[in-house]
Amino acid sequence: MPRFEADGSIAPPPEAIRAIPVRHYGRWISGVLVVALLATLAYAFSQGDIRWSAVSGKLLDDTVLAGAGRTLLITVLAMVLGVLLGVVVAVMRLSTNPVTSSVGWLYIWVFRGTPVYVQLLLWFNLALIFPVLNIPYVYKDEMTDVMTPFMCALLGLGLNEGAYMSEIVRAGIQSVDEGQTEAANALGMTRAKTMRRVVLPQALRVIIPPTGNEFINMLKTSALVYAVTYNELLRSTSIIGSTSYAVMEMLFVASIWYIVMTSVFSIGQYYLERRFARGSLRQLPPTPWQKVKANLRSMSVRSGRAGIGA
Repeated sequence: MPRFEADGSIAPPPEAIRAIPVRHYGRWISGVLVVALLATLAYAFSQGDIRWSAVSGKLLDDTVLAGAGRTLLITVLAMVLGVLLGVVVAVMRLSTNPVTSSVGWLYIWVFRGTPVYVQLLLWFNLALIFPVLNIPYVYKDEMTDVMTPFMCALLGLGLNEGAYMSEIVRAGIQSVDEGQTEAANALGMTRAKTMRRVVLPQALRVIIPPTGNEFINMLKTSALVYAVTYNELLRSTSIIGSTSYAVMEMLFVASIWYIVMTSVFSIGQYYLERRFARGSLRQLPPTPWQKVKANLRSMSVRSGRAGIGA
């Protein structure tokens, strides 16, 4: 609708608002500093006596691939053991029975209070105090045959992880409103059925994100099983490095594989968290690909505006 002046004439249209973008000089300065730091780091590595051909040549070596596979195996199995123990111990901690609650607290106190490296060595040297594993009428064997490097690694990592997972599960269970439990009890559901069908499914939204972090941390912590002679990724690359006199190069190979594996699982963790956030967020956060497309679209719009302004 046209605007009119006081004398009744039609007022001229208002001038178009010219938006002046804000200059973010701090972003440019920080970006230049980061690029300069990365360039300095790249130059420093280029000047070192590193045989990059050995790194690329051994990256897909059969021994290295086998070590990476064993790293994934021990990580998954130890994590499964830790999650199962975590659920059991968390339920024990929340029990009204003082005996089970105290035993659960004692388990967490011991395994969280001692380093995982020490626990691995304890399992590895268990034969020094128990030469024979003797379970009457069930099993009897030499402890050295029972506590293989794989078993030491599994128990050392899994039992330690169970202590941390129990606290994560307990926090998830306590995040569920008590009214849910009261409603289930009013319907005649037992405590076990209430926990299994009502509380735990709702607690998963709180439990899943830190569990993903624990899995990624376990993947890196598995390098400590080198101490119990389990032939995982770090030990496999170290053996190659000691025989080929390429110690640093093989450490680079191990680092690359750890970065690749953690990156893959980090992407999976992101999408898993995004899925479980559907019930708590009004709008889900954009995926990495959506962020890239949004940035590209923003850059194209800015370049188009710059062309028009020129």
